[in-house]
Amino acid sequence: MDCFLIVTLLWMLSLCLHEFSHAWVAYRGGDYTVAEKGYLTLNPIRYLHPFHSLVIPLLFLLLGGIGLPGGAVYINRSLLRSRGWDTAVSLAGPAMDLGLILLLGLAFKTELIPPDRTQHLTIALAFLLQIMVGALFLNLLPVPPLDGFQALAPWLPRVWQERIYPFSGGAMFALVLALWFIPPVSHAFWDSVRFVCAFFDVEPAWSHLGYRRFRFWEQ
Repeated sequence: MDCFLIVTLLWMLSLCLHEFSHAWVAYRGGDYTVAEKGYLTLNPIRYLHPFHSLVIPLLFLLLGGIGLPGGAVYINRSLLRSRGWDTAVSLAGPAMDLGLILLLGLAFKTELIPPDRTQHLTIALAFLLQIMVGALFLNLLPVPPLDGFQALAPWLPRVWQERIYPFSGGAMFALVLALWFIPPVSHAFWDSVRFVCAFFDVEPAWSHLGYRRFRFWEQ
């Protein structure tokens, strides 16, 4: 239960920081409406959509330990001053994720987090690091509606955007199916995640144990 609470609370905090970054850069780029909507805050309620923000991300964690972005910030992109700002808004969330990954990873690298699998905090944070790295990789894919595609979209012809966006739901569904049912895709994804975690001296066994403890109801 301790692992479940640690991972869930810190994961929700990281989602809030991710969405706050989108909103802050959008505000700097000309979208004054994000302030009116209350997005320039770390209050998670401002970013919550009951289904997309809670149900879907937690379902993915429970089923396969995959982290998906779950918040929602509605940007009025027509108010942004340029395509460069539009791209910057989309990349702001992943940039925040990268910063958090580096902080957590360095805490492992310097042994500020003890390299001891018997410590609840160690295995919980190892699993959290795995979730965050996986979420960053997924979110940077050029698949609508992920941030990777959103960053490219301003530079695409308008007609292309209008044809691609309606397929966002199907594209995400296909991506999920590929991750779960196409071994080369799944192996490439998880091998990449483990490579980053290993760079920070986090052993796969810690993350696996953290995931098992996260599913406390199976104990």
